Amino acid sequence: QVQLVESGGGLVQPGGSLRLSCAASINIFSIAAMGWYRQAPGKQRDLVARITRGGNTNYADSVTGRFTISRDIAKNTLYLQMNSLKPEDTAVYYCNALYTSQDYWGQGTQVTVSS
Repeated sequence: QVQLVESGGGLVQPGGSLRLSCAASINIFSIAAMGWYRQAPGKQRDLVARITRGGNTNYADSVTGRFTISRDIAKNTLYLQMNSLKPEDTAVYYCNALYTSQDYWGQGTQVTVSS
């Protein structure tokens, strides 16, 4: 079992920045891959960014160059630094962990980009 708790969401103006955090209940180096997904109202949940145990990362085309995924293994925490935010980034952001071939999800944190 893996428990994931997100934080850091909120309301920000276009062009602003936010950093999301995801605290895991286990040593994240034991997790095969972790990622951030987002879901806007009426839309499916989509991958935003992902990092593997080995440190390889990949991003959705829509966030490449603006978002950065990282982790602090000592703190068992995953991060998503979001810069140059746009209104279309508005969504609930979910932390995901792939552990022992099972997907685990956090409760989600709302990010709203609006003036």
